[in-house]
Amino acid sequence: MQLSEVTQSSTMDFSGIESSYFLLGLLSAFDNRFQAIADRLIGEISWKQFFTIICVNLCKESPTLQQLADVMGTSHQNCKQLLLKLEKKEFVALEADPADRRKQRIRLTPACMAFCRQNDERSQTLMQQMFAGIPEEHLRITIQTILQMERQLSGLADANNPKEQEIQHE
Repeated sequence: MQLSEVTQSSTMDFSGIESSYFLLGLLSAFDNRFQAIADRLIGEISWKQFFTIICVNLCKESPTLQQLADVMGTSHQNCKQLLLKLEKKEFVALEADPADRRKQRIRLTPACMAFCRQNDERSQTLMQQMFAGIPEEHLRITIQTILQMERQLSGLADANNPKEQEIQHE
């Protein structure tokens, strides 16, 4: 069932929900639906694993595990699990940082790059179909809105972090 059908269903009542709450729920439900479709489309790896590859590829140099986790907006542990699965498929290599042997750097392998080239057309088709008819200005406004929400969410997380409060009081 599509989100538009869910929101118009006679079995659901969204009338009392504030727009902000509705938007957050909509984003979560959309993310779940997109992940399911992308998982089927990609096949060999999951969408989250593919997103990990995309984020590594965006980095100007091989990122550390923590740098990659920060870019992805996930925990160190979740990032490590995704990387271990990709390493098993020989899509990434985890290498010790030459300057600090305690840190691991992530490098995409030739097998990963070949996989990306093979799936590039399907990925582009999915994106074109998904965003067809949506004006660029709507996309920019949505991006700005989500970035502002994230900044404010980060501020709330910092304000609710006891360690941050201790540092501020010292």
